[in-house]
Amino acid sequence: MKKLALALSVVVAAISSPAIAEGNAEAGKTKIIVCSACHGMDGNSMIDMYPKLAGQHATYLQKQIHDFRSAAQSGGKDGRMDPIMSGMAMPLSDQDILDISAYFSTQKIQVAEVKDVPELGAKLYKGGDVSRGITACMACHGPDGKGAESAGFPALAGQHANYIKLQLTKFRDAGRHNDLNGMMQDVAKKLNDSDIDALSKYLASLK
Repeated sequence: MKKLALALSVVVAAISSPAIAEGNAEAGKTKIIVCSACHGMDGNSMIDMYPKLAGQHATYLQKQIHDFRSAAQSGGKDGRMDPIMSGMAMPLSDQDILDISAYFSTQKIQVAEVKDVPELGAKLYKGGDVSRGITACMACHGPDGKGAESAGFPALAGQHANYIKLQLTKFRDAGRHNDLNGMMQDVAKKLNDSDIDALSKYLASLK
């Protein structure tokens, strides 16, 4: 809880700054041609290992691209290392990142039907598991999975189940560590494979 409070105070202070640059969605549309190979022209990727970017908060997208670029520049010491995305982010300017993020954030996510969603997914998302110290996911990502842009929490509703599963596993195994104040790592390390599978399918089913 202390980590959550600290993280929120940092984010609020950052977004309160009078000088926050904005992206141009129209300009971004001309810059996402290369991105579309994996993420689709409208941000709805057809391959489930690549995330849907449509409708994601612009500020969250900006952070991830900056983190990919930082990883490429630091040899993986900083940011979020990914063999594909770090290379893709390297040549982007700050304005490119703003514009691309603005464009994808204005697109509408397409939610696919998910069959056989375990009840455990809804249980963990809405109520967590006190006995194991697992916090309810909705505390940060909202009851509908739409997240909270002002706090830096991404939208997860309708995302590919496989992509969510991959990211939760990376957080759990410390393969990804660009989460705000280590919050996701703290949560994910308490999840077993069944928990992750159930949560991933539940989130993918949300509209």
